[in-house]
Amino acid sequence: MRPPDFWKSRGPLALLLSPLGMLYGLSVAVKAGGTPWRCSARVICVGNLTAGGSGKTPVAIAVAQSLLARGDKVFFLTRGYGGRQSGPLLVRDQNAAEVGDEALLLARTAPTIVAHDRAEGAKLAVAQGAQVVVMDDGHQNFALAKDVSLVVVDGETGFGNGLMIPAGPLREPVGQGLSRADAVIVIGDGNPDLEKFSSCVLRARLTAEGTDFQGKRVFAFAGIGRPEKFIASLKASGAIVTGTRFFADHHPYTAAEIADLRREAQDAILVTTEKDLVRLTPGMRAGIAVLRVRAAFDDAALLDRLVAAV
Repeated sequence: MRPPDFWKSRGPLALLLSPLGMLYGLSVAVKAGGTPWRCSARVICVGNLTAGGSGKTPVAIAVAQSLLARGDKVFFLTRGYGGRQSGPLLVRDQNAAEVGDEALLLARTAPTIVAHDRAEGAKLAVAQGAQVVVMDDGHQNFALAKDVSLVVVDGETGFGNGLMIPAGPLREPVGQGLSRADAVIVIGDGNPDLEKFSSCVLRARLTAEGTDFQGKRVFAFAGIGRPEKFIASLKASGAIVTGTRFFADHHPYTAAEIADLRREAQDAILVTTEKDLVRLTPGMRAGIAVLRVRAAFDDAALLDRLVAAV
């Protein structure tokens, strides 16, 4: 979802909604008291404490690539947000409407299981031969026991106004969530208050790769949680951004909308994100460029050691 502006400060509306937020955080604490199912495969969870885009999926892919380089048989496990299938199922030739855009991106790197019930999803992964299960999101899901929990934090926005949904971006209190984390991964610049978190903190940034946009005029569109990060990455790659248009997170595009975007772009190149591209039908994709990003770690060797120690 795209975070509303009032999540940035403790204005009247945020304070009015704060009692509901306290109940939301309490519900997470209650769920944490259950007994999770333990998988025979190792489980590494890449999650966060906030709603909206923090960079979880690029980090999950980087974790999987580190494990694959060691020779581990890795499966991704995701809820399949935005898709209508509840699973558990192995992603094969489904589209984004069925399994969600994130599942399609993950499946480009390693076999991917979509499951609303994470324990059932992990069982399917094990049946398929998984040695390591990498959960994309799930820090607040307690159905499946985790061997390593990585919490991704946007360095620029941090934890917003520090209030819980719907008053702010937090899914649970910061201290409560970090108490279950083995490491924090801060994406981008900034120094968010980690409330005296004493374990491992890694730094990473999202860097563009692939298509060369240097000096090219582009019109950017996206339906992601933090489209501003997409625009910043485009500009950092040397692109000249002539215009932008943003949609709701996980927005299902129509042919009419793409036609409107082509007219609005005029002679500029239409460019979008990988997550948006997989939500377009093959016929819509013609002539649309994509900005691919990866999570580049300041200390990649530390990440390798962290996930290898499971």
